[in-house]
Amino acid sequence: MAESAGTDDGHIKAALESVKQRVAAASAERGSAHATRLVAVSKTKPVSDLMAAYDAGQRIFGENYVQELIDKAPQMPEDVQWHFIGHLQSKKANGLVAKVPNLVAVETVDDDKIASKLNSACAAAGRASKLQVYLQVDTSGEETKSGVDPEGAPTLAKHVVEDCPNLELKGLMTIGAPDDFECFNRLAACRHEVAEALGVDAASLELSMGMSGDFEEAIARGSTSVRVGSTIFGARNYANK
Repeated sequence: MAESAGTDDGHIKAALESVKQRVAAASAERGSAHATRLVAVSKTKPVSDLMAAYDAGQRIFGENYVQELIDKAPQMPEDVQWHFIGHLQSKKANGLVAKVPNLVAVETVDDDKIASKLNSACAAAGRASKLQVYLQVDTSGEETKSGVDPEGAPTLAKHVVEDCPNLELKGLMTIGAPDDFECFNRLAACRHEVAEALGVDAASLELSMGMSGDFEEAIARGSTSVRVGSTIFGARNYANK
């Protein structure tokens, strides 16, 4: 896989600092004592760009493509925390888990099959810690978006908690439709349904929602983790994909 040309290091560092400040301000405006987690989404970007962000203090990175993550992970420092945030085919679960030992989370679990495959992959790889997973929920109803229907999320959550001992249910994730902030409200409502089904406090489940164009709106509606790419690294280049 060829990578796109890099972006100026100074630009990345300045952009990252600006995003961090905006995340902190939005979190404070919501009344949160802690800033929302920032996942720097680096798909199609070269390792040099990721290292510029790393050198500026960023440690949590998100990738959308399995092979791209497998290629980049060994080139980055071991303390990087990787989040997989793209659609995951069950047949690629073993390779992803085995080849990225510092994979912290998979944010796109949307059915029992992929949850079970990740659980088995963790056992086969002998992971010392549980793999965090988020349930990807379809909050927009768009055909192009993946995700479990909100009505099916409680059942899927129970499967993860009761049948997948190598996984930790971290929370819920959505992409949502552009400029439709009701999608964020729907995910927050879905979290309450899932929490009730599991008999846990809703606040114990995170909400991963919000990207470059809407992360401040997402934080205002309860997001605890945002996925920001182009605002930090610049426009993506898919010419070589």
